[in-house]
Amino acid sequence: MLAAPARLLLSRCCVSALPADKVRYSERRLEAAHFPPMAASSPEEESPVGRMVADPVSLCEWQAWGSSSTVPSLVVDVIDDLRDLERDLDAHMNFGGHGGKLRGPLKIPEDKKRRTLFQSLTDSEQKIQYFAARQIAHRMLGSRGYLCQRCWLAKEDCMCSRVVPCSLWNGIRFWLYMHPKDFLRQNNTGKLLWQLFGTQSVSLCIFGIHEHEEMMWDAFRSSGKEKIWFLYPSKSAAPKLVQDIFFNSSYSNLDGQMTDSKDQPLNFVLIDGTWSNSAAMYRRLKKKCVQIGDSLGDAGQLMKPFKTKKLRNPDMKLK
Repeated sequence: MLAAPARLLLSRCCVSALPADKVRYSERRLEAAHFPPMAASSPEEESPVGRMVADPVSLCEWQAWGSSSTVPSLVVDVIDDLRDLERDLDAHMNFGGHGGKLRGPLKIPEDKKRRTLFQSLTDSEQKIQYFAARQIAHRMLGSRGYLCQRCWLAKEDCMCSRVVPCSLWNGIRFWLYMHPKDFLRQNNTGKLLWQLFGTQSVSLCIFGIHEHEEMMWDAFRSSGKEKIWFLYPSKSAAPKLVQDIFFNSSYSNLDGQMTDSKDQPLNFVLIDGTWSNSAAMYRRLKKKCVQIGDSLGDAGQLMKPFKTKKLRNPDMKLK
């Protein structure tokens, strides 16, 4: 689910010989620091998918879920490991409940293998990327044949026929920066953005997925720091009116009317996650800003986070 302010715009070896309990404790500490637990939206139920075979993910299937990137390499690795486990144990995998949880005879062996691999990763960035890739792989495999690939609802509840696509002004581009635990959630609302405006105007970027994040930052390097905006609360940012972004710029004519843009579009990053998860996501964005600051132009504030008040007031100020 989108963090509240985002609604305003619509809508990544050596294995340590630690005991298993210490390995689990280490994992819990990392997940608590970067990925706080998220409340379930409904009671956990068995998925009607039943037995699933971890077939490879094609580019067509991956992009049908809303992505415009190539299939992430770490996601492919996770799925390949699951296929190897199926073959070695001569068993089939089952998914069910929230987040495409693995069940059945593969659950315990896969969990042991996950803990061993996780413990072998000494770099925090690798741990974040592995966490994200595993979440995406399991959720995608567990949703095959069950969820509609466009609206992420159960096929019998598909709402695609009720969504009327529309064009988005070519001077703006949305980046939906999504937490892995929100990927393929049926109650996620961010997916409506690319359903309405298309993937040319709205790009899905999943937290921790290297291919997604690099695609976003490459676009930011091309556009420049003055055309990048975060939609996130900030106590220190100066007030900014929406019309200051659009109408006092090259995107409007002398009469204040919006014109077709032949320049790089304005990039709006919408953080899609719970409030606790979005804080870790925002810290990651700020850290990356510092790392690539020189390539974005002169020193200074690269991103302009802004705060929202009085959600029903059309003349509200953004910070």
